[in-house]
Amino acid sequence: MRRGVPAGLLVPALVGVAFLLLPLVGVLARTDWPSLLHHLTTPQVTQALRLSLVVSGWALLLSLLMGVPLAWLLARVPFPGKALVRSLVLLPMVLPPTVGGVALLLAFGRRGVLGPWLESTFGLTLPFHTAGAVVAAAFVAMPFLVISLEGALAGLRPSLEETAASLGAGPLRVFATVTLPLLAPALAAGAALTWARALGEFGATITFAGNLPGATQTLPLQVYLLLQDSPEAATSVSLLLLVIAMAVLVALRGRWTGGAVREARATSPQGAAAPADPAGFAELGAPEEGPTLEKPPIRPGAGATSAPAPAAEESDLRAELTGYTRFPLTAPAGTTIAVVGPNGAGKTTLLRALLGLTPRAHAEVLLGGRDVTRLPTHRREVAWVPQDGALFPHLSALANTAYGLRARGVPRAEARRQAREWLTRLGVGELAGRRPAQLSGGQAQRVALARALAARPRLLLLDEPLAALDQTTRARVRHTLRRHLAGFGGVCLIVTHDPVEAVSLADRVLVLEGGEAVQDAPPAEVTRHPRSPWVARMLGGNAWEGTAGPDGTVELAGGGLLTTAPGEATPPGPGAPVLAVIAPEAVSLHLARPEGSPRNVWAGTVRELTAVGSRLRVLVTSPEVPALVAEITPAAAADLGLTDGTRVWTAVKATEVTVVGL
Repeated sequence: MRRGVPAGLLVPALVGVAFLLLPLVGVLARTDWPSLLHHLTTPQVTQALRLSLVVSGWALLLSLLMGVPLAWLLARVPFPGKALVRSLVLLPMVLPPTVGGVALLLAFGRRGVLGPWLESTFGLTLPFHTAGAVVAAAFVAMPFLVISLEGALAGLRPSLEETAASLGAGPLRVFATVTLPLLAPALAAGAALTWARALGEFGATITFAGNLPGATQTLPLQVYLLLQDSPEAATSVSLLLLVIAMAVLVALRGRWTGGAVREARATSPQGAAAPADPAGFAELGAPEEGPTLEKPPIRPGAGATSAPAPAAEESDLRAELTGYTRFPLTAPAGTTIAVVGPNGAGKTTLLRALLGLTPRAHAEVLLGGRDVTRLPTHRREVAWVPQDGALFPHLSALANTAYGLRARGVPRAEARRQAREWLTRLGVGELAGRRPAQLSGGQAQRVALARALAARPRLLLLDEPLAALDQTTRARVRHTLRRHLAGFGGVCLIVTHDPVEAVSLADRVLVLEGGEAVQDAPPAEVTRHPRSPWVARMLGGNAWEGTAGPDGTVELAGGGLLTTAPGEATPPGPGAPVLAVIAPEAVSLHLARPEGSPRNVWAGTVRELTAVGSRLRVLVTSPEVPALVAEITPAAAADLGLTDGTRVWTAVKATEVTVVGL
């Protein structure tokens, strides 16, 4: 007994194995081995075998014709009564076969519901005919195909097919190059099980189609007859059916049980959906670039060696969004827009609306003056990189990258050449021959980026494209992406939670909350005057909502009063909703109540200390105002003796408070 296996489970399990194994051992033990070949080659057995192969083959074909569309509807199409339809599919699996035969007789027999009509219209009589045996076998076997295929379709990530469409592949190409290869294992498994079940069908066949030699007497029915006259021959034929069934099951092990679909689910980049760092602590200290307020100047086209991008005058964007997202969006060619906002703000919905992939929102879209609103996704010239990258698991990194070029008619050799160049630019050229399952999360995300850039779209949509990358790789890929976007002739939208990405990659920052645009401005303006508490906190600041009071004060929504230095950004009248933003470095900490110039002083308690580069961020809670974050040096923290629970005083000068209207 293996260590750790409870005897209370092992013993019943072994009994169960023996219970299943002993009947098979009985067949092997009772087989008349010297006469086996003679028994299997008698005219009656060979005739029944040929008929069984014919019936099971036609039953499989009939199941494919009806079962594949049925599985597709159950997996992909919502409709009333789906649960009832699925129950009807499963019913033949739990229904006694003889009852199924009776039901078929009452439906298709000469006195059945449809039988008289079939006979008078088509001259077709199913009972006591080979066609009846086919119908009976298909009735009991088709559920195996539907179940296998429906499970595979439900497990196939829709983003794979949607991404293929965004790269320019039409529905037939998507089905042939993405859907079908991923469904092939499940389809083969379902077909094999369906054929094996049809080959062994007995009860429904004898009840509905009878037992006529040469017409409906299949191999299982022959076994039934042989048991009465020649038990040894019945055992030999039973062994044949047993060997066929075992051969099917052995062939199905692992390789034909949905492995590719599981691989498709398992190859999404690690960390693609990881929660973002809300304050941007990690990236603000990156060596490549700090939290500069201005987008770094880039020489247009610097380092760009890619295939020609769309002409600038042909790729400006104009969109009117309705539904969950409700705002107009315009951008001239060559513009990169960072889309930021809290979870559920509508960022991904915006991208999917531009692709025409979601019923939650609708977008009237013009690209370069061309109305693409009613065009299918594959004809919009819009490339998309979803959060999980959506690499096609059955294709290599090189074939993935060349997919969009091939879909747009580029010859194979040229498409592969350009794809290899893009992989090299993104630092994964040596991985061209690997499949997604052999790539790390960061490598897979870079391949997904290369694939989108290689497709030369007019509109490029990136949904958190760098989220799966480590710090060093993220900085390098961000630099490469910025260089290519500088020479990109279309419009690019990047969904991100990273302030460094928003500042360094984008010409504009679009802030969404609740499906609405609350701010659309250059990065420097959003950094200096954020109109969203979420953005202010993402940029590392303290953001308090409130209403403007008299004499430059702000009545905080959470309670408390904040004194500010009135300026141009202050709303003109009391009662206006405002957002007060305080930089962490503007907050000073004291062990005793400070005296002097600070006009905002509160008592509080240290609750958290976090290292950010060479400085510390200190979270202080107070009963007077909302929680406040201060940024100080480690030396200052040591002098103050700060630990979790230390009582301190916080002070903020009125001139350090920025107030913007909401």
